[in-house]
Amino acid sequence: MGTLRDLQYALQEKIEELRQRDALIDELELELDQKDELIQKLQNELDKYRSVIRPATQQAQKQSASTLQGEPRTKRQAISAEPTAFDIQDLSHVTLPFYPKSPQSKDLIKEAILDNDFMKNLELSQIQEIVDCMYPVEYGKDSCIIKEGDVGSLVYVMEGMLEELIKDA
Repeated sequence: MGTLRDLQYALQEKIEELRQRDALIDELELELDQKDELIQKLQNELDKYRSVIRPATQQAQKQSASTLQGEPRTKRQAISAEPTAFDIQDLSHVTLPFYPKSPQSKDLIKEAILDNDFMKNLELSQIQEIVDCMYPVEYGKDSCIIKEGDVGSLVYVMEGMLEELIKDA
């Protein structure tokens, strides 16, 4: 049997081993959190690409099939952002509404606009105006806000969805 000094030394060694293990566990948990964050970000990017690629691929397949069958090609539709029914002088007097929001909400909206294929090429001043004009709307759980493929004239940015998904899981 060891002396008291030997036992205290062995205890100190075990305590040090536990500290090292705790530090390693903390480091690995941090790394795991970072990888989970990266996975979520990549999953969002993948979802965006899929939403663009699938419709484009399906349309291309339909066009190639109809061309092979001798059917005439259909004209493509275009999107124009220029006002055609208004005089520019009339638009210079329009004051846009402003809705206050937190810096986090502003950043989220701006990031969503920059991620949008149709809106990412806007000037920064235009993006800022859109951010300022957006306002919050709350929908109940299981509400259908918009379906893929619907024609729409509104822009939606979901805030707080991740927290809800985590709570429901």
